Amino acid sequence: MPIFPCILMVRACLGCCWLVLWLWLPAHQAGAEVLTLTQAEVTLPGLPASTPAPVNLPYQWDRHHRGAAGEAHFQIPFSLAAVPSEPYGLYIPRLGNAYAISLNGALLEHNGDLTQGNGADFAKAPRYLVITPYLLGQHNLLEIHIRADAGRRGGLAPPVLGPHEEVYPRYLQDHSSRITGSFLVAVFGLLVGLVALALWATQVGASDHLRRQRDPLYLYAAVAELCWTVSVSDAFMETPPLPWPWWGVLPIFTTSLWTCSMTLLGIEVAGLSRSKVAMWLRRWLLMLVVVVLAAGIGRALSWSDALPWAYGVSGLSALAFAIVFVWRALRGGSVQHRSVAAAVVINTVVGLRDFYVFQVLQAYGENTYLRYSSVLFGLALAFIVTLRFRAASWQVVTLNANLAQRVAHKETELANNYQRLAQGVQEQARSGERSRILRDMHDGVGSHISTAMRQLQSGRASGDEVLQTLRDSLDQLKLSIDAMHLPPGDITALLANLRYRLEPRLKACGIELEWVVDALEPVVGLDASAMRQLKFMLFEAISNVMQHAQASRLRVEAQQTSQGVRIGIVDNGCGFDTNQVARRGLRLMQERAQAVGAQLQIHSLAGRSVVELNLG
Repeated sequence: MPIFPCILMVRACLGCCWLVLWLWLPAHQAGAEVLTLTQAEVTLPGLPASTPAPVNLPYQWDRHHRGAAGEAHFQIPFSLAAVPSEPYGLYIPRLGNAYAISLNGALLEHNGDLTQGNGADFAKAPRYLVITPYLLGQHNLLEIHIRADAGRRGGLAPPVLGPHEEVYPRYLQDHSSRITGSFLVAVFGLLVGLVALALWATQVGASDHLRRQRDPLYLYAAVAELCWTVSVSDAFMETPPLPWPWWGVLPIFTTSLWTCSMTLLGIEVAGLSRSKVAMWLRRWLLMLVVVVLAAGIGRALSWSDALPWAYGVSGLSALAFAIVFVWRALRGGSVQHRSVAAAVVINTVVGLRDFYVFQVLQAYGENTYLRYSSVLFGLALAFIVTLRFRAASWQVVTLNANLAQRVAHKETELANNYQRLAQGVQEQARSGERSRILRDMHDGVGSHISTAMRQLQSGRASGDEVLQTLRDSLDQLKLSIDAMHLPPGDITALLANLRYRLEPRLKACGIELEWVVDALEPVVGLDASAMRQLKFMLFEAISNVMQHAQASRLRVEAQQTSQGVRIGIVDNGCGFDTNQVARRGLRLMQERAQAVGAQLQIHSLAGRSVVELNLG
């Protein structure tokens, strides 16, 4: 299982546990001295008949003065059994948007501009004030002056007054659940959104048409989480980055976009992305987002108040899809489908609870739980990512195993093919060697034996001539055998072998051998075949001297030159006509010289004939 999704899930679970602990932690039992002040008199400056009137708290400004902004001055008298000697605490769950709090004529706290509207919103966080005992008496008057903006949930929740150790835990729990909890949810949503966006940008696969395509599930999750982060941030951001009422439009738009993105994510998880219903649903959701945005702008500009209707249509559409989505999950959906369906069910139940509390009961100062339950979608996404990475890891392991097996199979095939190829090459080499030996015997030994046979058949050749031909045949055979063991390019060894085989013949013919051979370096490029060709050329040249030149002296020269090696066969015989290239021996020598890349030069005069080979 990948490490990062595990860390993400653990942190999210710890955060949820912390939130649950604060949300459902029983409130401290109030002592007898804790007062919840619900009776007040309100004066509405700037409005007709602005005389004090009794009211019951909480007082919701938008409920009493729909679509209007203004001020309200509350006078809340209360009595104590005895003047306290310890500090008291004053906890107000919600008031404002701007406010000033006084006790018995002494100003306790002031936040915001009471004369200029649509500024900072101080009605979002609960307020807590520590009251020193000398400010309290048996009969007291708490005065709270608020300025409320239209559509910003301004008003006054019932203040709670009592000993500090009794009241402060209530404030702390409320502040932690509404402000700290909202901040953690926003951070969690931001983290999940950025991770989902990174996954969408980096996890690229191939489509049916072999084009690289990103997974839209991660994009929908990223948009949903980032939109929810913006919506939740409104719960603790007293000074928004945009002026009111445009800041009020932004959470409306992001909430609608969150609903649309979560629905699209559900389509992907349920495997319905390619159905015709999904195509029409996408168009419907896009239209709803545009309608909600237009309704929010119309409310901000006081053109119309169609926002509740737009919200209602959007909510009913999301609820209808949620029912179908959960029904399909119960009828055999995947693990991923069921995990998201569980989050949908829980969020639907929590959303209905919030609707009942805030719309039916018209509660003021209460906290919404939907923003916390939405964390389950982030956990479901982390679970989906974990399952996908796990499946991808298993697929990689399986693919590597199959690849290793195929590589091993191919290596075995290659080894077998190489062995067969090596055997074929060896067989071909042996066959070539046999062919070469047969060719050498045919061209050399066979040719000489055929010549001897013709000499005997003609009856005109003497016994010495026939004997000479047979000796040449035997020398040819011996040299062919010796050539098998010559190192490639070693001219010195080749010449030494020729001297060893032919010097006794030269002496028998009365020819003096002069040996002028220097120490020669191996010639690069002369392989075994070229060495054989060179051997036959030199043998042919020396054999011609013994048979036809009538020479008394033969000189063999070999020197190292700047271009390579020069070999010369020089005799003092009668000479011959070099223009008669049709002679078989000279023609074969020319062909062999071309085969080894040597330059053959032949000069012949009476008393000096030279056969010269230049290798290099």
